[in-house]
Amino acid sequence: MKKTIILLSVLTLLIGCKNQEQKPSLEKNTAERIVPKLAKNRYNVAFLIMDGTFNTEFTAPFDIFQHTQYRAGIKSMNVFTVANTLKPVTTFEGVRILPDYDYTEDDLPPIDILVVPSAEHHLDSDLEDTTLINFVRKISEKALFVTSHCDGAFVLAKSGILDGRVSTTFPSDIDKYKTMFPNLDVREDVIFVHDGKFITSAGGARSFDAALYLCEYLYGAEIARSLSGGLVIDWDLSKVPHTVIKP
Repeated sequence: MKKTIILLSVLTLLIGCKNQEQKPSLEKNTAERIVPKLAKNRYNVAFLIMDGTFNTEFTAPFDIFQHTQYRAGIKSMNVFTVANTLKPVTTFEGVRILPDYDYTEDDLPPIDILVVPSAEHHLDSDLEDTTLINFVRKISEKALFVTSHCDGAFVLAKSGILDGRVSTTFPSDIDKYKTMFPNLDVREDVIFVHDGKFITSAGGARSFDAALYLCEYLYGAEIARSLSGGLVIDWDLSKVPHTVIKP
């Protein structure tokens, strides 16, 4: 009888321990959605991300624009991410990012500036994603600025919003860009092109330059230099090869 009681006690203890072990893992698998708080009287800047987004083309302008919040006397920027999912997306380099909004399901806040970083499949399968392309086209209608970095220009071009405009893209993809979109006016040997509401950049680390240019255009050279100094970047627009068509 004593052996039976001891055995039951041990089983009860083991079951209790097993349940305690399982509970934290269940909690870890339940992610709570946190919608960003967007301050009033700021530019809303949406970053279009997806699996295969390249880190630098995303983080460079994100860093610059996010830091405007720490400058006084300007209309600074709210920054957030949009994707076709709320599940984590994985960048080309393996960083996992939890999107703020799903543009296929959510009611999005007004987007003043759309940023399209380069992604792994911007030269092929992403261009066949009609939901993605239609989203870019729709947002561009009301946005104050639409910017691309590296091969993000391919997405803009596919949507048709660069028709009649001047643009550029990643240097080694210029020929492919011209072949795929033969009617576009494409500039080489520049870091970025600003034509109307569209700013296209060569990408990579020079994505910082295009983002700083937009800040200088909006806020003036002093603010742009302040932002660059905070990130230890030597910013001088006169030293950056660029083309401005219709600012």
